[in-house]
Amino acid sequence: MAEIGQLAGVSQVTVSRALSSPGKVSPETLKRIEDAIARTGYVPNAVAGALASRKSNLIAALVPSVTNIVYASVLHAFSEIMWGHGYQIMLSETGLQPDREEKAIAALLSRRPDAILLTGVHHSAQARRMLLNAGIPVVEIWDMSDTPIDCCVGFSHSDAGRAAADFAVQWGYETAATITAGDDRALRRRDAFTSRFETVTRSKVQAMDFDVPATLGLGREAMAKLIELSLPPRSVVFCSSDQFAQGALVEAGVRGLTVPDDVAVIGFGDQEYAASSAPALTSVRIDRQVLGRTAAEALLTRFSEGPGAHLVKDIGFQIIRRQSA
Repeated sequence: MAEIGQLAGVSQVTVSRALSSPGKVSPETLKRIEDAIARTGYVPNAVAGALASRKSNLIAALVPSVTNIVYASVLHAFSEIMWGHGYQIMLSETGLQPDREEKAIAALLSRRPDAILLTGVHHSAQARRMLLNAGIPVVEIWDMSDTPIDCCVGFSHSDAGRAAADFAVQWGYETAATITAGDDRALRRRDAFTSRFETVTRSKVQAMDFDVPATLGLGREAMAKLIELSLPPRSVVFCSSDQFAQGALVEAGVRGLTVPDDVAVIGFGDQEYAASSAPALTSVRIDRQVLGRTAAEALLTRFSEGPGAHLVKDIGFQIIRRQSA
């Protein structure tokens, strides 16, 4: 700021005043300071400003994967609203690892964000302590909890699994299998689907589990194993993601099976390509745009009204029936 003052012919104090309260300096002085800033590329020290004002205009967002379109589309809807209210997003990838999330929370809190967005409601004890001690708004998304840290916007994964089982039973499927990735929310959907389907049909659900994120290749691999294990005709396969489901459809086609006559497939997420698959994929849809917007609105409400009763918003889900089941 001293160098900017020298170029503009004013004191460092005047530069500081122009940056924090432009209306308190004359238009001519402000123009000289702005010209000096433009020539030098000077960027004010936001950390120092945040310490003084207790406001950084930064929102920290933690997601399992920055390349997963599910989280990317939620963040896009979220950031569009926050951007319109003057906030920038600091993004961190946690990879579904609690210790990595804990370290990311500590690092991001040191940057003094005005709020934090978290994916999921299960965190380490230390992470929860840090968030409660920070005293800033927190919104947990993509899940539900009766005891959120602050705000919670999502849906019940167990209910989604049970609804998929009810759908399968409704359309006459008497045997089933699951293909599931290694994360807590996917496992809850699998368990709920299995429990409901086995209770109603009295047939055991076969499980193909992977301790890694879903890929199309693993979906093919899982379907191949199910077929080799003599999956009964007219079975339904409930997948924890559309990636798995797409792979299962490919493998079924390669092996000469007709979908859904020989085997049916249900995905999760209803990604953009689901309707264009061959056959078109039946999937559990989560309105990601609504989720992102609702999370942003929850934080804006917290900013304006302060802490109060925990906000818990269930946005629900919908099973989109297409040709695969």
